[in-house]
Amino acid sequence: MKKIILKAGKEKSLLRRHPWIFSGAIQRVEGAPDFGDTVQVHAADGRFLALAAHNSKSNIAARVWSWDQKEQIDAGFFRKQIAAAIDARTALSLAQHGNGMRLVHAESDRLPGLIVDRYGDVLVMQIGSAGAERWRDVITDILQEQFKPACIYERSDSDSRELEGMVPRNGVLRGMLPDTVEVIENGLRFKVDVIEGQKTGFYLDQRGNRALTETMAAGRDVLNCFCYTGGFSLYALRGGAKSVLSMDSSADALRIAGENLALNELDALRAEWMEADVFHALRKLRDQGRKFDLIILDPPKFAPTAAFAEKAARGYKDINLLGIKLLRPGGLLFNYSCSAGIGAELFQKIVAGAALDAGVDAQIVHYLHASADHPVLLSFPEGEYLKGLVVRVAG
Repeated sequence: MKKIILKAGKEKSLLRRHPWIFSGAIQRVEGAPDFGDTVQVHAADGRFLALAAHNSKSNIAARVWSWDQKEQIDAGFFRKQIAAAIDARTALSLAQHGNGMRLVHAESDRLPGLIVDRYGDVLVMQIGSAGAERWRDVITDILQEQFKPACIYERSDSDSRELEGMVPRNGVLRGMLPDTVEVIENGLRFKVDVIEGQKTGFYLDQRGNRALTETMAAGRDVLNCFCYTGGFSLYALRGGAKSVLSMDSSADALRIAGENLALNELDALRAEWMEADVFHALRKLRDQGRKFDLIILDPPKFAPTAAFAEKAARGYKDINLLGIKLLRPGGLLFNYSCSAGIGAELFQKIVAGAALDAGVDAQIVHYLHASADHPVLLSFPEGEYLKGLVVRVAG
């Protein structure tokens, strides 16, 4: 078999079962593996470490499939791993929340670079690694075999594909995409744009956080920033919010949000939608003296990698400072970061700095994270991309 031989001392992360091998850790590559080929990984002293998918075009030069030298990386392997991911979610009774779920969560489900989301009868697959690309057709066949969906749609258009030496690719892989794709979540119905929508069409990772918002919205004036298709807004309205102002820069997202509002027969008189640049809009609301009791800040990714952390930190501080200034005393700030380059500790420091600059005392009343269908492998902390806080500004 083709091999990767690591430099002396570079095996430590693999011995801790971290699934990435960076190009700088490699002493030599034997056998000229093609893009996505499976290779054996050996320490400098010859010890076997792992089986991994090779990618000479990426800084992450290999991603581990298995720690077992006897493992065969074939269709049977992927069938077993996908089944294990589904079994884990079944054991946690996650399907009780509705018909939307992340079925495979990449490295955290020991399938590096592979994401599979389910929206009712439609599966959306996203491929972000050379290894998953190499086995794309096999994986698609297994998903068709196991779920028999109306459609399997590929949304391999994330920015990370370029870093992996791959071009974006979208389109139907199996079946036919219905005219309308809908997901039901905790009794609420949402239309999902799997072709043009963000991520794979919907933010499944925020399910639990949306439900928490509902429990804390009663009687409050709510501001939902970067509202997308209205997930947090609809939960707040159902939870008895006095009013909900939702803003986003995407007219298409706001159109779908309005359709979702009507679909759920919620009170449109308590809902206001605003197409705007959120940073500019928040400053305008501040200058107008507007105040809210609950504010949701769920911005897009500011820092895809740690290299962007410093610039992203300024953006997060700016938006949190504006949010805090718009809160009434005793108000709640739900703030999030989906940037892998911003860790939970740094994010908390950023929010603390914003509160200090605003001249207020604030308390953390909840730590927020992705829903349980987005597990985090203990040996792969990079999988914990979504973090958040519920902060109460002192009265």
